[in-house]
Amino acid sequence: MHYFIGNLGHFFTVTSFVTALLAAFSYYRATRSQQPDIRQEWTTNGRIIFLIHSLAVLGTILSLFVIIYNHYFEYYYAYTYSDRRLPAHYLFSTFWNGQEGSFLLWIFWHTILGIILIRTNRFWEAPVLTVFAAVQAFLTSMILGVVIPGLELKIGSSPFILLRDAINDPIFTVQPDFIPADGQGLNPLLQNYWMVIHPPVLFLGFASTLVPFSFCLAGLWTRKYRDWIRPALPWAIFSGASLGLGILLGGYWAYETLNFGGYWNWDPVENAVYVPWLVLIASIHTMISFKNSQTALKASIVLVIAVFVLILYSTFLTRSGVLGDASVHSFTDLGLSGQLLIYLFFFLIAGAVLAGVRWKEIPSDEKEASVYSREFWIFIGASVLCLMGFQVLVPTSFPVVNKVAGWFGLNSNLATPADQVAFYSRFQLWFAVALALLSGVGQFFWWKKIDKKQLFKELYYPFLATLVLFILIITLTKIYQPAYLILLLASLFTISANFKILWSVFRNSPSLSGGAIAHIGVGLMLVGILFSSGYSRVVSLNNTGMLISRQLSEEFNRENLLLFVNEPREMFGYEIEYKGERIEPRHKKGYISKRDIEFTSNPYKVIARKDIYYKGRKLFNKGDEFEINPENTFYEIEFRKNGEVKFVQYPRVQVNPQFGNMASPDITRKVSLDLYTHVSAPMTEEAKQDWSEREEIRIKRNALFFANDYVARVEELMRVYNLAGEPLDSSFLAIKARITVEGERENYTAEPVLIFGTQSRGGLLADEIPELGLRFTLMNVHPQTDELTIGVESRQKDWVVIKALEKPWVNILWLGTALLMTGFGIAISRRFREFRLMREKGLE
Repeated sequence: MHYFIGNLGHFFTVTSFVTALLAAFSYYRATRSQQPDIRQEWTTNGRIIFLIHSLAVLGTILSLFVIIYNHYFEYYYAYTYSDRRLPAHYLFSTFWNGQEGSFLLWIFWHTILGIILIRTNRFWEAPVLTVFAAVQAFLTSMILGVVIPGLELKIGSSPFILLRDAINDPIFTVQPDFIPADGQGLNPLLQNYWMVIHPPVLFLGFASTLVPFSFCLAGLWTRKYRDWIRPALPWAIFSGASLGLGILLGGYWAYETLNFGGYWNWDPVENAVYVPWLVLIASIHTMISFKNSQTALKASIVLVIAVFVLILYSTFLTRSGVLGDASVHSFTDLGLSGQLLIYLFFFLIAGAVLAGVRWKEIPSDEKEASVYSREFWIFIGASVLCLMGFQVLVPTSFPVVNKVAGWFGLNSNLATPADQVAFYSRFQLWFAVALALLSGVGQFFWWKKIDKKQLFKELYYPFLATLVLFILIITLTKIYQPAYLILLLASLFTISANFKILWSVFRNSPSLSGGAIAHIGVGLMLVGILFSSGYSRVVSLNNTGMLISRQLSEEFNRENLLLFVNEPREMFGYEIEYKGERIEPRHKKGYISKRDIEFTSNPYKVIARKDIYYKGRKLFNKGDEFEINPENTFYEIEFRKNGEVKFVQYPRVQVNPQFGNMASPDITRKVSLDLYTHVSAPMTEEAKQDWSEREEIRIKRNALFFANDYVARVEELMRVYNLAGEPLDSSFLAIKARITVEGERENYTAEPVLIFGTQSRGGLLADEIPELGLRFTLMNVHPQTDELTIGVESRQKDWVVIKALEKPWVNILWLGTALLMTGFGIAISRRFREFRLMREKGLE
């Protein structure tokens, strides 16, 4: 038992909590002090304590990673989320797979951001770090795992709890120091490279929203109502970029890994992150408006506070268990609901009270904004973004409303939309139209002081370009649905208008081009979403006139194809053919037929039955033992034109312990579309075992015989000394028959084994050729007559049901996301450069 590392990690956790409280107190005293020397003393104390806090957080992280990396399965966290076979890079995914680890990741980013602020902004250090340290105290309390004696009150959930303390198993009564030989492992669905990248980026976005929030509260607290905007703005843009990138990476993971046919499913957890991002983008625009024209200060304060509160609310939604089965992404409830609510309401009340007390003192622009002013258009745009978020937030919060109503004895049965995609898309489409039009028109007011006449002059060429593109696209793509036509027109307009702005700005000052590039990116994203989602179509249409199954819906029977091994079908202009089930070796690239391997008693290890090649490259020699992931089965589907193989797809089905069978698509990417194919129904185990009654055939060795209309021959008999990778006991004699069967496209081999026992009964090991639906058993050997008795059974040969979709112009969406992030990057660089210059002049 490795007690030391767990105790050390817990010590670091407690230290990080205590030092967060002490740092908050020190910085609070520094902010309140009127005497410069005392203020400096408290600030220095706070700085030192926060650095100690950061080191304690790092110590906690390293302690947990040591436990995971060394497979100390006596700890519940390592046992639950890892195993010995997990590749090293997925150990990082293991780290943040559980609630405690993801809280630690969030805390870690806060310490990094806090240290950067200490080094770069001494003027705001005390009030800003007061808020920072207070937030850290709440977050570190989530992983304390401390029980207060007498009150039976548990504070947080520790990642260092021992397995015997976490689960009630009789073995720990008999053997308290019992350590499992292996862990349960990381959910196979999360063993994806995007899950190594996506969570850190997303939590960086979460963490970075604290920076503008801290500056905002610091400005209100110290009555520097105008001054906080300048240092907060670069961080708000950075937060918008990192949180947006985290959302996009999550969408791309879903597109590649899940089988709902897209990148966004309006899942409650997805919505819980999407809403604060929308409000964050609105706050960025109002902050820019104030920085340039001293308007929208109050709106900026409200929105910045709202962003952080919404981040905390999304944390409550995903971690409290309130969503229940409404989301596949939510965490299980660890009993932290009360703490999360206290965390949420503390900062909601703190922000609201501080803003309310100072509200009358906050300067505001009494002048009414003109319709032709940039401030007016920014305000309208920010309002649309907030309404866009509100429309998503309300239905997503129905489970919370039901639970709160239950606390007061009321019966509330509000249900989230049954068809989430249709429900949210119906509203969000029109918000997107409004945003596209506003971001197109608003840019001209932002860069130029124009009146009504000048506006029409400026918009003439963008509008002309929009009409030309619009007519060209609808002529080629046959778009007829009115809502889609309007969205396309608005999207093309914002692209054209912002391209004109970009052309004029980039020639004079490229550093000012970030906004125009980002808005072009948004326009392209809307066009990509319109085509890839609105005009995604099923191409796996069942035109045979035969039902796949009477028990399945009419839609399923119409939109899915039943493929039998080696029987070509027509689909999407290709001749497609299912070639059989494949597995993937763990440490080499390629796919291997299950017929070419022999399974062993260890489900993760197999033996090559022959030399194995993939795309002309030799992977394994005959007899080599290698590792696989047994939960994954790939289905090889060949696409041909005029007899030539154009490409091959390998959609996957994964036996997932948490979600059951999970189908993941294989995607063939072209410039104009993606062909997105996934398995709708793999062949069931019942169907695989539905063998006919065994027919026994007595034949001469090497003689031809028929097996369910296929020609077969026993090529040779041989004695074997190993079975399933294990040596055979000397009291047994095993004989293997190699039987060759002539299939439609190739010859197949079956190797049944007959075992004789000298001291006990022997056995019969049958061998299957699933591609032909045959199973052979070596029943007996008759050496006197040189004959064999072969048992032959048949069933339906292997099949799979697939669904394939065409995702047109989805690459426009990915191009738009790249431009959006590029625009953010340019804007961040510019704003931080401005801040650095102001600081060097002593103005920050």
